[in-house]
Amino acid sequence: MLKPSENPPIVWPEAESVRDFPGLWWVAHTKSRNEKALAQDLIRKKVSYFLPMSWSVRRVRNRTIRSLLPLFSGYVFFCSEESERIELWRTNRVASIIQVEDQQRFLSELLQIEQALQSGVPLAPHKYIKIGQRYRIIAGPLADLQGIVVRTKNTIRLVLQIDMLGQATSVEVDTDMIEKVDESD
Repeated sequence: MLKPSENPPIVWPEAESVRDFPGLWWVAHTKSRNEKALAQDLIRKKVSYFLPMSWSVRRVRNRTIRSLLPLFSGYVFFCSEESERIELWRTNRVASIIQVEDQQRFLSELLQIEQALQSGVPLAPHKYIKIGQRYRIIAGPLADLQGIVVRTKNTIRLVLQIDMLGQATSVEVDTDMIEKVDESD
């Protein structure tokens, strides 16, 4: 298990937004539990990436263990040229590389997750939802994020999805902070 200081950054290069990365977006489907190691390899190869992660806290034998875990288990999103993409196979950490057909849509989905992470609110992995009403957050640090609203136990959560992968994450929201998105938007 890595110490908190040994974890790779969520976005690399760290000072940038995923919006500013040059090249085409690709999705690396990693071998089991290789997301962070692949991120370290991408840093060494100077390839921009996005690895959304959140803290998990659990108790084991009277000890509290904090781990930084990927929100989308088995996936690392990276931006590169064709030659750098081919080089990733040499890391022996990649099971497959998925080509992103709709670059704009994919980037807008990643930007929503990046904004949610930057706001500091806790995100949790969530089951992917195919149907449902879309809502928009109207105020606060998550303003303009759009997703599908679901009820879990006593909370309302906004589900942010990466449609291409059938993966999702969610954030707790207050019902007075959301509005229904018109189908024409």
